[in-house]
Amino acid sequence: MIAVLQVKPAVCGGMTMKRRTMEYHIDGLIALLLFGVFAACLMAVLFTGANAYRRLTFRNNMFYENRTCAQYMTVKVRQMNDPRAVEIESFGEGDALVFPEGEYVTRVYYYDGYLMELYSEKNSALGPEAGEKVMEAGGLKLSLEDGMLLITITDREGTGEDLMLSLYDEGEVAA
Repeated sequence: MIAVLQVKPAVCGGMTMKRRTMEYHIDGLIALLLFGVFAACLMAVLFTGANAYRRLTFRNNMFYENRTCAQYMTVKVRQMNDPRAVEIESFGEGDALVFPEGEYVTRVYYYDGYLMELYSEKNSALGPEAGEKVMEAGGLKLSLEDGMLLITITDREGTGEDLMLSLYDEGEVAA
């Protein structure tokens, strides 16, 4: 005779159900933990990228303002029929670059945190506040020696940029 050992299915099935339920909970916790790690890594990468983008944008804006200001000054000088007529005079919070145009003059100067431009009669009593704001700036220094115009433009952060322009055409020699 062969002895057959019978196990009650209810007891064995009950143990298996508890074991399976516990395995499902552990599997769920592991999946949730992996998702949390993935989300944390994703957020770290996004914040790092956003910070780098913010820094690059700020730097590019500052360079853009400096280049734009330097190009503006260069164009104003080059627009003159006779660049040698450019003068420097005290005006506003410092010096002004003066472009004579017959009975009128255009002054480019620094005043109250801005690079300003004022078009008026030569002997006008208008003050520096009457000019048009061109762009924000931190300061402007001008000097003119031997036909060379040195312009130092300071931005809002205090960084200066020098621009040197020759007021003579090619082939001309300063007298």
